Amino acid sequence: MPHGPMGKGGMGQAVEKPRNFNITMKKLLEYCRRYLPAIIFALAAAATGTVLQIIGPDRLKVLTNEIMKGLPAMINGKPVLGSIDMNAVSKIGWMLVALYVLSFLLNYIQSLIMATVTQAISKKMRSDISKKMNRLPLRYFDTVSFGDVLSRVTNDVDAIGQTLNQSVGTLITAITMLSGSLIMMFYNSWILALTAVFSSVTGFGFMMFIIKGSQKYFKEQQMELGHINGLVEEVYTGHNVVKVYNGSREAKEAFENSNRSLYKSAWKSQFLSGLMMPLMSFIGNFGYVAVCVVGAALAMEGRITFGVIVAFMMYIRLFTQPLSQIAQAMNNLQRTAAASERVFEFLDEPELENESGKNKVLADVKGTVEFKNVRFGYTPDKPVINNFSARIEAGQKVAIVGPTGAGKTTMVNLLMRFYETDGGEITIDGVPVDQVPRESVHAQFGMVLQDTWMFEGTIRDNIIYSKKGVTNEAVINACKTVGLHHFIMTLPNGYDTILNDKASLSEGQKQLITIARAMIQNAPLLILDEATSSVDTRTERMVQESMDQLTKGRTSFVIAHRLSTIKNADLILVMKDGDIIESGNHEELLLKNGFYAQLYNSQFEAA
Repeated sequence: MPHGPMGKGGMGQAVEKPRNFNITMKKLLEYCRRYLPAIIFALAAAATGTVLQIIGPDRLKVLTNEIMKGLPAMINGKPVLGSIDMNAVSKIGWMLVALYVLSFLLNYIQSLIMATVTQAISKKMRSDISKKMNRLPLRYFDTVSFGDVLSRVTNDVDAIGQTLNQSVGTLITAITMLSGSLIMMFYNSWILALTAVFSSVTGFGFMMFIIKGSQKYFKEQQMELGHINGLVEEVYTGHNVVKVYNGSREAKEAFENSNRSLYKSAWKSQFLSGLMMPLMSFIGNFGYVAVCVVGAALAMEGRITFGVIVAFMMYIRLFTQPLSQIAQAMNNLQRTAAASERVFEFLDEPELENESGKNKVLADVKGTVEFKNVRFGYTPDKPVINNFSARIEAGQKVAIVGPTGAGKTTMVNLLMRFYETDGGEITIDGVPVDQVPRESVHAQFGMVLQDTWMFEGTIRDNIIYSKKGVTNEAVINACKTVGLHHFIMTLPNGYDTILNDKASLSEGQKQLITIARAMIQNAPLLILDEATSSVDTRTERMVQESMDQLTKGRTSFVIAHRLSTIKNADLILVMKDGDIIESGNHEELLLKNGFYAQLYNSQFEAA
């Protein structure tokens, strides 16, 4: 249904308010509270598996020392061969195998649980966004581009799922690895431990600096991604208009500007995050060198064994690797926070009034409609409807005419409660529409619009859309009534023909399908909004005949610019500047020689 001011396209994307990282992550944690037990179990498994990995090098130290006993030793200037306790070596070896196998199994369990949980969270988030769309007022979609909404459903939700899956477990594992390695290093040699820590502190400081500087770029990246999606959706849907008006250059410039902004923010965020891996690799290699030099000096003095140096070589890797993992995980969490902020902003948008407490419903509707001093404006300072009053009896065909911007479509939107009035009252069979749920109001209407909306599915599915228990006979009768049956039967699969990009239907044929759809709905009230404006004269006559069949026995509201199509209306309401300035049938209004007569004669002269 056409509504309100022009929706904001991708070129006019508003800058979103920044939100604190901690607040956003706390909100995401609250959102995931249903899955917290599984997450905690997975993280505990990851931490336990990491502890087992940390124990490994210490056992390897003992194994090395046992093997060193078998090397030749100088006693009184003569080399003497030692003996190796193979039982001890075998026991330590099997213990290492058991430790690493159990660690692998625990990390596998953690990965499996986190992959399942994060996908469940993504699924729930997409479902909540879908439900939220149905609870949002049309005012929201008047001011936000559809491409930006789609980006929140796809890009942002995917970013949350992927980074949670990859980062949370990695973060816990890395922190455990870092802490455990530090403890074990001090346990074995405090001098070598300080050497290793000192070589890594510098890298950690750089890492924190990079994390702090990269957050804003991840936020900008997600915003620009939504912006460019909105722009692409806007240009693609209006592709023909862009071509006809030679707007390709402007569209390309707008896209290039948006793409350039996305490139800058993405480049900065990825560049800063990409610095961490080579930085931490350098720190790790520097740590190896420092431990080897200091460890060799200590071994020469007999203060440590060779096994301690071997263990430290592994602990250095276990100590420095988590630093880079923590850095990468924190960067991913920054992206998660940016994406979560956009999703939660959407989920926090003001919704339509909760009408679960309204028990009154419209039943056995005859179709009497009355507007009583209705006032409305899309914004408070710009009223569109000033003081609209009219009464339409059941079964009447009412035409609403007037110049563009007079408020014709707005009145129909108010009647169907797509918007709420600022004042006055609208009743159906004497029942104010604001006293019954919106679903009950919508159920009383069938609609045929200028835009012939079709979805990918069979012709039959398009005709019986959302209507339950419709028989094939009813579908065929509706199509025969509108003169569409013969054409459908010429198609290869008849009523089972799939409507998609490959199905070539004219605008008139699509319009006849929408009229058949309205017939199947069999609602007591009918909206016809510019239903023949996009078809040729011959097709218009065919569509008009079908609509005449459709309006029989129903209260009908016809919005039309072609006044020749509404000459047989029982009542014509002439609107201008949000008010009814004339009313009556076609002949009466012509005799008045007023505004309607001027509109009609101007079209006749133009014809």
